[in-house]
Amino acid sequence: MHPTSRVAHKPLISFIGKRQWPSGPQPQRPHPAAPAQLREAFSDFLEKYKSFSSPSRSSDGHSQQNPQSLRFNEFWEAPEYLWRPKTRQLEDSEIDAVLSGGASLR
Repeated sequence: MHPTSRVAHKPLISFIGKRQWPSGPQPQRPHPAAPAQLREAFSDFLEKYKSFSSPSRSSDGHSQQNPQSLRFNEFWEAPEYLWRPKTRQLEDSEIDAVLSGGASLR
C-alpha cells in the first residue's frame, strides 16, 4: 500500500527567468547548416519572394481580370470558384462500389 503522507512532486527541470516573446519579426536569414551555395543565393531568393508576396491590384483596388497576372500566396486568397468547385451528387452505384471495395462492379 501507499504511505498516507505524500510529498508533492517536484519536477527535475527548472526554468530561469520569465518567458519573453520577441516583439517583432526577426530578420530572415538562411539556416546555419545550409550549404554555402544556398547561403550565398539567399538574398536573391528573398528578392524573388518579396516580388511574389501579393497579387497585382489595379488602381481601384480590385484584382485585374487577366488570369496570367493573378498570383496568390494562399489558396483562400483566390476567388472561391477556384478552390471550392461545385461538387456533383454521387450516384447509388458509385456509393455501393466504394462501400463494397469494388466488388459490386463485377
